[in-house]
Amino acid sequence: MKRVFPILAVLTAALLSYALYEALVVAPTELTMGDVQRIFYYHVPSAWTAFILFSINFVASVVYLIRRSNKADIVALVTAEVGVVFCTVVLVTGPIWARPVWGIWWTWDLRLTLTLVLWLIYVSYLVLRRFSSSGQTPLLAAVLAIFGALDVPLVYFSIWFFRTQHPQPVIGGGGFIDPLMLHVLLINWLAFSCFAALVCWSRYRLEVLQREVDETLALEALLEPRGSQTRTSQTWRAG
Repeated sequence: MKRVFPILAVLTAALLSYALYEALVVAPTELTMGDVQRIFYYHVPSAWTAFILFSINFVASVVYLIRRSNKADIVALVTAEVGVVFCTVVLVTGPIWARPVWGIWWTWDLRLTLTLVLWLIYVSYLVLRRFSSSGQTPLLAAVLAIFGALDVPLVYFSIWFFRTQHPQPVIGGGGFIDPLMLHVLLINWLAFSCFAALVCWSRYRLEVLQREVDETLALEALLEPRGSQTRTSQTWRAG
């Protein structure tokens, strides 16, 4: 597996570079918004990737609640971490795109607000995992993750059923997108998904090693006092 990772990393880097070229050079310029619309090729794939990661987090959290599986808990933690990164990209690129198009950086639009709430929930999830030392932390985090996952479909379908300032869907929503634009969008989504998978894989391996070290240190801490007591007893008898 160690030999496979560098190969996948190089392939992912090449795919990201190709996707960047497609977004900045190959994709046609949108007539109304101009070049600023090219943020679309990063904003939308980041959102889709975040949704997928949060969905995996949801499944892993449910599995943990049912089976108390350590692997499921690690998957939930890792996907939440990487999902928050991609969700942050969404929240950053959105205002950059909105400023020249809407004339404002932010508006309390339904989808924007729900996306911010989603980000806050999963940031709270990570804060809980990072700073809580209780043995019930994984359980509480799993419940919070399931609650947070309920916001994902609300974010996605908010512009389908409610009138919002956010653009209406151009895929599956009766809209139209240039075939070349769609091609570039899907390439970027593939690149982002591969990158997310690579980071999750690396982070998963790191978390497994970290927990093994923590367990070893905890075991040594339990055994050390007994060893000290034995040495003290032997010294007293010898005296």
